[in-house]
Amino acid sequence: MVTLVIPTDAASVKGPPQGQWTYADWETLPDDGNRYEVIDGVLYMSTAPSSFQQWIIIHLYGFLGFPAEQQGLAYSYVAPIAVLMPGCEPVQPDFVLVLAERASIMRDGRIRGVPDLIVEVLSPGNPAYDKQVKLEAYAKAGVPEYAIVDPAEKTLSLRRLEKPGQYAEPRVFKEGDTVTFVCLPTIPLEVGKLFADAPDTTL
Repeated sequence: MVTLVIPTDAASVKGPPQGQWTYADWETLPDDGNRYEVIDGVLYMSTAPSSFQQWIIIHLYGFLGFPAEQQGLAYSYVAPIAVLMPGCEPVQPDFVLVLAERASIMRDGRIRGVPDLIVEVLSPGNPAYDKQVKLEAYAKAGVPEYAIVDPAEKTLSLRRLEKPGQYAEPRVFKEGDTVTFVCLPTIPLEVGKLFADAPDTTL
């Protein structure tokens, strides 16, 4: 998956100059198989993920999202799903989780508020997008927990808000490690299971 900033003169994407994009502008974009996101008025586009990235996303749902739903604890979604929160209008995280008691932010086909957990699967085409652009945007928006899965290194890096607009230093979990999220303390995730038995690990 490759993520890039759309040039303001791109013939295939019509809209306002970069820095002036809004949710209303985003709604007019074509359904062309790409993932479009707007962060601080800047339009970003991501191409389709690899099969290995999709494998990891599906397993995040299987080992984390599905049990949470079965136990009535939370709701979870995988991309494409539009999440609207301050500075992000919208973003489309790889995996997003909302606690059941906050279900009211899910309405009109969108998540209209700050989720309790966002996980992105690192994109080798532009790792800075997840590690810098989205990291800063999610911190500013107030996402309590943000995790990045690195398919190449087979790790999960977890950050938690330590104060408004700023994450603490990441805790890195490797294969063989188990991570527990604050929002789901009763559902531990064995990191190695996200990658195990994938038929193709090409990125």
